[in-house]
Amino acid sequence: MLDPLVLLALAAVGLLAGFVDAIAGGGGMIALPALLSVGLPPVSALATNKLQSVFGTGMAAITYWRRGFITLKALLPSIALTYVGSFVGALVVKRIDISLLNIAVPVALIGIALYFLFAPNLSDADKAARLPFARFVPLMGFAIGFYDGIFGPGTGSFLTIGFVMLFGLGLTRASGNTKILNLTSNLAALTIFIPSGDVVWPAAIAMAIGQLIGGYIGARTGIRFGAKLIRPLVVVVSIALALRLLFFR
Repeated sequence: MLDPLVLLALAAVGLLAGFVDAIAGGGGMIALPALLSVGLPPVSALATNKLQSVFGTGMAAITYWRRGFITLKALLPSIALTYVGSFVGALVVKRIDISLLNIAVPVALIGIALYFLFAPNLSDADKAARLPFARFVPLMGFAIGFYDGIFGPGTGSFLTIGFVMLFGLGLTRASGNTKILNLTSNLAALTIFIPSGDVVWPAAIAMAIGQLIGGYIGARTGIRFGAKLIRPLVVVVSIALALRLLFFR
């Protein structure tokens, strides 16, 4: 049984994680170490992190949608394939060797950080898409959902850069659409974690309360300040995730 003061601290961590995640992704980088530090076993920490993050990501997604940055109808096929990809990834994770991802993912995250740092034309304005949205976003959703099911770190960054580079979305719209697919991949993983009894519910509920507040504030902040806030925060989060994966595993 977790101490009430520990639960209060976890709620504060959830608020911070929800705020960061709503703008640039990477909230798990804050929440997961906190769950491990209070003594949760790794699998329970992963499952609890997935559950608590659903609340912040869901709140952020609703906020972006209500402000007109998400067209749900256009995303429905992508939502379905993201769910399938994440579910399949969670099923096969114990059957494949993912050690290569320990190096490949940090390199990719540093590449994303460099792109967001130096690309001259990143803004909230939509650009011409390199690929048809309706045909290829579902494929991206499946691929990144599968990655989230087997590994996870950087999922939000990969989705955001995909929406920007491949489909021409402005940064705020890209962030909003990312939240929908990230929420979907987390829900898919929970269909395995919850029946297995891996979620520590008191910790999940405490952090979920913080996530709801942080997700709402973060989404409103991202919408208000747009690319001038999202761009540097994506750079910081991507580099921090890469360093954590390389040196603090």
